[in-house]
Amino acid sequence: MSTHAKRERLLLADLLEASGPDAPTLCEGWNTRDLAAHVVVRERRPDAAGGTLIKQLAPRLDRVMAEFTEKPYEELIQLIRTGPPRFSPFSLKQIDEAANTVEFYVHTEDVRRAQPDWTPRELDPVFQDALWSRLERTARLVGRSVPTGLVLRRPDGQTAVAHRGTPVVTVTGEPSELLMFTYGRLNEADVELEGDKAAIAKLHETKQLGI
Repeated sequence: MSTHAKRERLLLADLLEASGPDAPTLCEGWNTRDLAAHVVVRERRPDAAGGTLIKQLAPRLDRVMAEFTEKPYEELIQLIRTGPPRFSPFSLKQIDEAANTVEFYVHTEDVRRAQPDWTPRELDPVFQDALWSRLERTARLVGRSVPTGLVLRRPDGQTAVAHRGTPVVTVTGEPSELLMFTYGRLNEADVELEGDKAAIAKLHETKQLGI
């Protein structure tokens, strides 16, 4: 597994283990057991994981998720920690890096930031650049359902247009925080919003952006 994805995987596994199976997360309706089951199903049951995107597969996904949430919590943690099976596309380094770095970062923060005493996590510049690169590539996907114009901006001034339109809301923050914002964790992201007040209010009413 590649460096960023492997690190975030192990951090997530350790955090889930330390938090126990009943801790809250930022994923609506999910505790840590549900989140652990989601991660395992996503990697190990592609026949069901597609239910997040394909309506016809949703019942299968529900059944498989129910099956995995019944497994011992320690088993779920071990399956996350050891990674995908050899036959999984996620076992390929390039796919692992592209698909899992952001996934595991966001879910780690889902657990951390659900705690009232959480503190910001310092990320190295190389990792921030990697997250920004991903965000640049997916910005239009992120913003496809946004009701306003949306520009994502790093503190150094680099920008990515997520949605063209007016009025425009500019969201400024480190790439890691912009990712949390665009993955629907609007109130838990350390970002600054600039623009028309009504547009900002409308944006906050959007529970999930494009992801």
